[in-house]
Amino acid sequence: MNKFLQIASSVLLLCAILLCANPEGMASDTDAPSQIRLHDGWQLQSSRLVHESGDVVSSASFHPSGWLETTVPSTVVAAQVAAGQLKDPYFGMNLRDYPGMSYPIGFNTFNNLPMEKDSPYAAPWWYRTEFRLPASYRGKRVWLQLKGINYRANLWLNGHKLAVSEDVAGAYRTYEFDVTSFLDVAKANVLAAEIFAPTETDLGINWVDWNPTPPDKNMGIWGDVSLVASGPVSVRYSMVATHFADDTLQEADLTVTAQLHNATDEPIEGEIEALLEGVRIRQRVELTRDETKSVSFTPEQFPQMRIKNPKIWWPAEIGDPNLQDITVRFSINGELSDEQRSRFGIRETASELTKTGGYRLFRVNRKPILIRGAAWTEDMLLRPKSEERLKAEFAYVRDMHLNAIRLEGQIGGDSFFNLADEQGILIMAGWCCCDVWERWNQWKDSTLHVATESLRTEALRLRSHPSVLMWVYGSDGPPPAPVERAYLQTLKEVSWPNPVVSSAADIPTDVSGPSGMKMTGPYEYEPPSYWLLSQPPSSPELLGNARYGGGFGYNTETSPGPAIPPLQGLRKMLPGDHLWPVDRFWEYHGAGERFMKLERFKDAMNATYGRPSDLNEFLLEAQAMAYDGERAMFEAYGRNKYAATGVIQWMLNNAWPSTYWHLYDYYLYPAGGYYGAKKANEPLHVQYSYDDRSVVVVNNRLERFAGLKLSIREYDVRMKQTFSQDATIDVEPQSSTRVLTLPSFSSLAPSPVYFVKLSLKNAENDEASSNFYWLPASLSKIDWDKASLDTDHAPIATYEDLTVLKKLPRVRLEVKAKFGSPDGDAVQVTLQNPSANLAFQVHLGIRNPGSEDEFLPVLWEDNYFALLPGESRTLTARYLTKHAINPGATVVIDGWNVQSREAPVEAYARATARAAHK
Repeated sequence: MNKFLQIASSVLLLCAILLCANPEGMASDTDAPSQIRLHDGWQLQSSRLVHESGDVVSSASFHPSGWLETTVPSTVVAAQVAAGQLKDPYFGMNLRDYPGMSYPIGFNTFNNLPMEKDSPYAAPWWYRTEFRLPASYRGKRVWLQLKGINYRANLWLNGHKLAVSEDVAGAYRTYEFDVTSFLDVAKANVLAAEIFAPTETDLGINWVDWNPTPPDKNMGIWGDVSLVASGPVSVRYSMVATHFADDTLQEADLTVTAQLHNATDEPIEGEIEALLEGVRIRQRVELTRDETKSVSFTPEQFPQMRIKNPKIWWPAEIGDPNLQDITVRFSINGELSDEQRSRFGIRETASELTKTGGYRLFRVNRKPILIRGAAWTEDMLLRPKSEERLKAEFAYVRDMHLNAIRLEGQIGGDSFFNLADEQGILIMAGWCCCDVWERWNQWKDSTLHVATESLRTEALRLRSHPSVLMWVYGSDGPPPAPVERAYLQTLKEVSWPNPVVSSAADIPTDVSGPSGMKMTGPYEYEPPSYWLLSQPPSSPELLGNARYGGGFGYNTETSPGPAIPPLQGLRKMLPGDHLWPVDRFWEYHGAGERFMKLERFKDAMNATYGRPSDLNEFLLEAQAMAYDGERAMFEAYGRNKYAATGVIQWMLNNAWPSTYWHLYDYYLYPAGGYYGAKKANEPLHVQYSYDDRSVVVVNNRLERFAGLKLSIREYDVRMKQTFSQDATIDVEPQSSTRVLTLPSFSSLAPSPVYFVKLSLKNAENDEASSNFYWLPASLSKIDWDKASLDTDHAPIATYEDLTVLKKLPRVRLEVKAKFGSPDGDAVQVTLQNPSANLAFQVHLGIRNPGSEDEFLPVLWEDNYFALLPGESRTLTARYLTKHAINPGATVVIDGWNVQSREAPVEAYARATARAAHK
């Protein structure tokens, strides 16, 4: 893959994201022109200030004087913040000043504690809206859908009580009510919901130790509220399941399933019809009064559902995530009652336990897949992410060459899953840890009911999405046998088509056996060598601690620890007088409990790179550590596939501005860890091994590459070449190939640090991959015995010494920048190192005129890179919107030992562009 193809790939990625179909119009169980979303025109008030009953509040004669105006979805606190009643919770320690924030700092499992009685959120809050119906709703069945209430609600419509809080309970459930008889097409209608926050015994939405929990525990209507019109029979939850006849993938058996509901008191006979892949199939269906029935079209019944040479949906980096349209409709005596339009992908998923180690290996379309992913979180206030924000985050996922996202209880809306389908990103979904979801001994019958109905909701909603790889119904451990059986029965009832796993940890169950997963950590900083030096246990003991967190098996959550935002992000989260040194404001924006402080990270920094003298040095060293750590982690799993079957970086993003666990910060700044991950996960990648000094080529493609040219150059600290070798190799599809081993440092002239530059070119002599390492003369030594005591880190006995890097001579780079397109959505930067010294951790950014901040989001080809003496590189920054970068913009260049400077971005040269095109 040459440089042109890499750039073209970025262009195609941008096109795929920017030109995708409207996410709101895809794969939704209410996708029809008869849907009305009740988004605007809501009012909100505490029940302590409302003395009328629900029948009065939901009447047109009631006047909500003094109520807070809001939109839905919105939690109570989110509405108060939007209205300016509460200060920005994301800045400084403002959140601690909120009423109800009585729990200790760092105790981020507030869900496990009762609210104080005087908390304003201990009482229920009223949501109220008025709306009118279109004339087209006359004579129709009208359904009220609520896709997220946290946690309980009494519902009222036009003075009539629809449901009580005993029945509307559960944050992850979808509720649908036939409200036809309560509505008036000619008049204004009023919907009112009395919402109760989750208690410490409820299956709520939990933030664990990732970030603080708001004082309302995210109470409110956090999902969409809609009205949907249909005839007597509604159509819901259509899906297409795939089974391939054999490994050639030349024939796919498709099964269409949909849920029908007869809303009348009379039996109904009609016809269900499905249109997909140029095929139209029908069958007669009888429904008894008030019956809900799942109806399927199987290839045994309908041979035309055996599709020849199908257009297959593939995960990112493997192939194209092709999607097709399907329409399922139900008619009575030739008259349409309801229809659902959605999109699907022809793909089949499966999993197995490897023969060696018993690790869970996933297959997509019968091909083994090394899962390379990161964990997602929603916004701390559960504020819906805009379409632009979601597209940017998925663009980042694709740009880092990740193929998976884990959802631990943070289960997004339809737009999230539609984008995952379009972008080919696999989803590992499941419940959360560390609260009632895993305190099964405290469950009542009602708790189990909420849990299984929550699972039913999510399984029905997600089963149609080709991106959804698996469901994990336990996080830190599996449920007891009765609960596990109830979960499995629920999944069977909804025809769940994908693998299920008992938990994210290596704990077997009597019901389903081994999970094949491990949840060993670490979650704190480890030296790059850790990920290859950590070895599997010699006996089949539980992989329950950081001794076994390295590059083997399927690690469901792990990380090299803190992720310090650049100065641009720090200024948005910390007051100026708390930027330096690190203090309690930093700690408040760390993770919770044992991950509040940065002590282990700072100890490693001080010993390895040298104690920073100021904030700038601290940030330089932090980005180098993040780059090196993320690259090493992903590279270890890549080299060892398929003894390594998956790794989930903890985490991808943050729910609020944080100094821990992300690959880009809350404000979408991609820093060192981002580019280390991007480098490690290249589709065709050359890398160095810390454990045996081997040079390895990892091929993540389904194609074979022949005639690859490998170049290895090693230098001492003075940039004197100490070793060089070239080789020509072939690599097989989805392979990891050891090419050669570098001589030991002891055989070379002594140097406190060595630099290794690797380059891989294709048969046409175009660069396919490059990599640059800074290596200590002696690696860190890890105390493996003490590593068995915990999951958060493996203690470091002695640190590697890279302090000599602080003595690298300063370098002034030559730079020239120009617009890469006439639309202001790309900038091309050419750099040259004219000196005899290394330019280390070179960083680029683009600023618009009048701004001190780099423009984000941005997709750089590379960043935080090195330039050897005399070396030059041309890199392109691409943006997700046209005219993102304005005339007068500047490129900012800085780095470890690079003189900071700015250069103008010159105008786009059309004549030059035409010549280059020719």
